[in-house]
Formats: sequence, structure tokens, C-alpha cells
Amino acid sequence: MTDDAFVIELRDVCVHYRLPRERIPTFKEFAIKWLRGGVVYDDLLALAHVDLRVRAGESVGIIGRNGAGKTTLMKVIARVLRPKEGEVTIRRRVAPLLELGAGFDMELSGRENVFLNGAILGRSRREMQRRFDGIVEFSELGHFIDAPLRTYSTGMVARLGFAVATDVEPDILLVDEVLSVGDIEFQRKCAERIEAILRRGTTLVLVSHAPQSILQLCESAVWLDHGCVVANGPAAQVVDAFVSRFTPQALSAAG
Repeated sequence: MTDDAFVIELRDVCVHYRLPRERIPTFKEFAIKWLRGGVVYDDLLALAHVDLRVRAGESVGIIGRNGAGKTTLMKVIARVLRPKEGEVTIRRRVAPLLELGAGFDMELSGRENVFLNGAILGRSRREMQRRFDGIVEFSELGHFIDAPLRTYSTGMVARLGFAVATDVEPDILLVDEVLSVGDIEFQRKCAERIEAILRRGTTLVLVSHAPQSILQLCESAVWLDHGCVVANGPAAQVVDAFVSRFTPQALSAAG
């Protein structure tokens, strides 16, 4: 299979974060210490020599505990984070759902933010006008759409963000822990919308703490731990290995 058959390729990717060794409570203290050369950093390897290849139309789940590097990996694929080492090749248009509501202005109304977010995602005003009613209907915000976003709950902001970001036909959809938005019924709607997008041939990369979401939506899965790929293969096998590793019995045996 040629490289062109893959829409996502990561080769030997490493991401490093520099973290202050001690907690410095105020910016003033930090600035003084920094000017005096007193700030000592530790190097955190968030992704360690990660290789990943995703074919067009494939659905891949990323699973792992908190701090495993899942969100960092998604940011690399979305090209909002540049790795320190390795190569990243993305061959199609990406629609990232990494942080719902990112780019919204809390002082503007929901209506104004729909057009603002659409512009950030590269869509014309005419296109957003055509899509507007469907976005509002899906988000279930009704008359709240003309209220300032600062009056919205966190869940309402997330619902609007999901409605805007998924009302497209992307080539690659990146979804980072957004299937827990709203109540159970709205979560079902989110899952159904993603399934409909997949039926159109979209490539999906999904991060979730819920093994059931990975099994429902993904053909294959990648298990990350401390920035390293522990397993990469069919979703059922990888999820089973992950769940078995972190059952109470397994943790007891490891201790």
C-alpha cells in the first residue's frame, strides 16, 4: 500500500513539555526567579516516538488513562501543536472537536458566535446562513440563541460548539472526549451524528475514556500510556487488553 493511501501519518513523533520543578504561586515571584535564573525545569515526554497510520475512511479510537498523551496526540494531528521530533503528514481537510466552544466570545450572542466559529473553521457567511437553522435545532438552544454566551451553562456552550463543528462534511473528524456533552438523550444524538458522518466515508479519530464508545464507533484502537503506544490493532482486542489491565483484580495483582 502506498503512503498516499494514508490520510494521517505520524513517524517517530515526540512532544516535550518543560515544567517548573517547584510550584511558584504568583507571576511576580516567577518573574523574579526567572530573571535570577532560579527557575528549574523538568522535561516531560508527553509523546515518545509515536508511529501512527490511518487510512481514508478508517475509524480509530485512542484510549488510555489521564495523562497518557491522548489530547497531545490529537493536537499534533490537528496541527495546533508541533512535535519536537518526528514527521506529521495530514492529507485531507481536518475538523477538530478538541475543545468545544474554543474560539467563542462570551460577550457575543449564540447567534453571533455561530457565524464567528464558522469563520474560524473556514466557512463563508452565506454557508453559515444556510446551515444556521439546523445548527440551532440540533443544539436545542431555541430562544437562548440570541442571549449572550456568558449567560449559558457550560453544557449549553458545549452543545453549541458540537452543533457548529459537526454540521459539515469533513474528510477527517477529530473528537476528543465530547460524547459526554449534555444529558443522555443529547449524548445519543451526538453519537448518531458521528455515525452518520462516518457513513459518508469520513475518517474518524476518537479519544474517549469510555470503552463502549470506542467499541461502538471505531474499527481499530490505539492504547497510549505515558506517551508510548502500548497496543495498536482491532478495537475489540485493544479495549479488552486495556480494560483487563485496569480492573480492580489486575491492579491488586500488580500491587
